[in-house]
Amino acid sequence: MNNLNTTNTNNYHYPTKHLAIHVLGGIKVNKLESLRVTLSIQKVKATTILRHSIDLYNDTQVEKFVRKIAERLEIGTSVTRKVLQELTHELENYRFLLLKNEEEESKPKYKILNASEEKSAIDFLKKGKLLLRTNEYIGKSGVIGEDVNRLLMYLIFTSRKTNNPLHCISLGSSGVGKTHLQSKVAELIPEEDKVEITVLSANAFYYFNRTELQHKLILIEDLDGAESVLYPLRELQSKKRITKTVVHKDRKGTTKTIHLTVEGPVSVSGCTTQESIYEDNSNRSFLLYIDESEAQDKRIMDYQRAVSAGQVNEYEQEEAKGLLKDVQRILKPIKVINPFAQYLSLPSAVFKPRRTNSHYLQFIEAITFYKQWQRHRQVDKATGEEYIETTLEDIEEANELITEVLLRKSDTITGACRDYLEKLKRYLYIENQTTYTSTEVRRNLRVKETTLRRYHKQLLEEGYIKKVKGKKGQMYHYEVIDINEYTTLKEEIHKALSTCIKAINLATSL
Repeated sequence: MNNLNTTNTNNYHYPTKHLAIHVLGGIKVNKLESLRVTLSIQKVKATTILRHSIDLYNDTQVEKFVRKIAERLEIGTSVTRKVLQELTHELENYRFLLLKNEEEESKPKYKILNASEEKSAIDFLKKGKLLLRTNEYIGKSGVIGEDVNRLLMYLIFTSRKTNNPLHCISLGSSGVGKTHLQSKVAELIPEEDKVEITVLSANAFYYFNRTELQHKLILIEDLDGAESVLYPLRELQSKKRITKTVVHKDRKGTTKTIHLTVEGPVSVSGCTTQESIYEDNSNRSFLLYIDESEAQDKRIMDYQRAVSAGQVNEYEQEEAKGLLKDVQRILKPIKVINPFAQYLSLPSAVFKPRRTNSHYLQFIEAITFYKQWQRHRQVDKATGEEYIETTLEDIEEANELITEVLLRKSDTITGACRDYLEKLKRYLYIENQTTYTSTEVRRNLRVKETTLRRYHKQLLEEGYIKKVKGKKGQMYHYEVIDINEYTTLKEEIHKALSTCIKAINLATSL
């Protein structure tokens, strides 16, 4: 019969016919080779109490303790020995129960879809215009605006289930909603498939179980607060595994060298205001620039007012989130083959074309993977492996979504500086001016003096603006060298992508 009362986790009670025992502070579960406890023992209906710390697995200590109890509490040693043996057995069983509960709690919770949920998710994936409908549901889930970025991010997060996941970094000034966008889209991914990081030590990644991070989405709220883990993250992104060699002492005290290996692949998403600092990480990622326009400000503020007024249908939001989560659970790993890959090429203006080309092809594969329920499954006769094929529609949709990403990848200035330059061009066009002064820009575009100086330095160095002498006694003026350079670059990218589509159409028509 189990007499051990563990209701109070810091004071277990074990009553017997002759003795009343309390285990003070509970028991530890991390050292199974010992059972060290602090006991408070007193004879039933007596006032004398004996308190003692002891390892109940140490027979010598137990025998000495038995004699001490018998002498102090005036009770027989045989009774005392039997009570301590029974207590040891009860504590041992309870510790195994605690370990089992801990193990169960640490296991990821996987939701098993019922027949209705499974049917809804499959029907959603089988219908046409999948990306358009997905984007609508992302909006219904509470993501305001950012039509392209939110769909891009969702597809990048979906790619975690493939063998070549994509990664993204959200960029924008402070307070524009980078983390908000990431967290809202991440809400559409099942909890068991993501790891959220606020602060993590440099070595923490090496102590995950070997396959614990496989095909997971790793979310970093702020890259500035996770600098110590950026190197192992880059290795996980590139090599799909990280290994660390550490020195370890076994029970006998012998020093051994062991290897800690954590397997990928993983999909990584982070946010920052400082694009240039994280160049090594940004080279491996899609750069998503947050919409900082006045129109987006209005959309967000209108939504905030609607929430405050109770005019937002929260049930509809949760329903949309639930469906998109179930859709993620239905997607299964399958190989994707792009039969049109040889016809695809990037514009010559794109920097680091090797890595960007790889991202472009992977993104097309991610779209095909997402549409797996609309594709005929084929079998490789040589290997017996199942696969699905990319269609021309997948490539066209990828081109439409990725144009802005390629445009930013082709730019010689940072995203923040580009946004400033485009605002400046619009201002000059509206005012019908060709030159401007720093004071004029600070006043009309509301840019801080230090920020403006940094932008001007970059634009002067890269040859986008030039200094023009003002009239005698006046300050320097600046002039934009080529008003249409960004439009020309955009047209070049669009033309290059269109040429690829034409080449595919021509090849398939022969």
